[in-house]
Amino acid sequence: MTIKEVEERTSLSRSNVRFYEKEKLIEPSRNEKNGYRDYSENDVENIKKIAYLRTLGISIEDIRRIMSEKVTLQEMVKKQNEVLKNQMIDLDKARFMCEKMLEEESISYEKLQVEQYVTELEDYWNDHQVVFKLDSVSFLYIWGSMLTWTIIIVLCLMIGGFSYSKLPTEIPVQWSNGVATSLVNKNWIFICPILCIIIRYLLKPFIYVKLQMNNYYGEIVTAYLTNYMCFIVLSIEIFLILFTFGVVKSIVLLLFVNTVVFIGLLVVGLTKMDLRGKEFL
Repeated sequence: MTIKEVEERTSLSRSNVRFYEKEKLIEPSRNEKNGYRDYSENDVENIKKIAYLRTLGISIEDIRRIMSEKVTLQEMVKKQNEVLKNQMIDLDKARFMCEKMLEEESISYEKLQVEQYVTELEDYWNDHQVVFKLDSVSFLYIWGSMLTWTIIIVLCLMIGGFSYSKLPTEIPVQWSNGVATSLVNKNWIFICPILCIIIRYLLKPFIYVKLQMNNYYGEIVTAYLTNYMCFIVLSIEIFLILFTFGVVKSIVLLLFVNTVVFIGLLVVGLTKMDLRGKEFL
């Protein structure tokens, strides 16, 4: 069937269907006559299942793990149920405080007295440590964002494009003691943005599974590490160009500094989030 028929059968938008395709959760065949996607009954059922599990808050990566039988649906639903219970407790507490505030005739920021609603501040802050810990490691979100990844990709393309005409026909891809040991055609300068895309879309799911963390933190840290590796690729591209023109001779110091800075920031963030005891550290 066509994607229009799939939309009618599932009541989902075309963009949702395309997204699941992009994530390789469904892989419709191609019609040999016109080259269009040809969706099967199995594809339709999978789309409905995926969409339903997403409404339960189960991540794309965890749905992929369920479909590949790396974890059972029962195990994942049980895990998600616990996550939702904890969220409900927190939401009920927040709702109670909102109702308490709305008992006043009028409220404003200028006249807000926290002690009017919270008798023991220290206990109240301790009950909401998750919020403060997330606030204190906002750089994890910034560095792990799609915007950051996009910027790195654009920089890789721009640097490659601007330097392409000035590069010799062959450029070094391996070097030792400041001397090139292997040369390739300069078109290889554009392999860097391709590597970033591979890291983001192929390696990222693997990293997420290996972290074995809960959905919320796992996605943050996975995105952070993925973008870090893309940044390393960008650094290598810059080094390659500088090495070609004889500006620098060794990449070791550059990679060492990058690793120390970004892994250091990650460790600080995880420590604040009380995740330092996780297996991957």
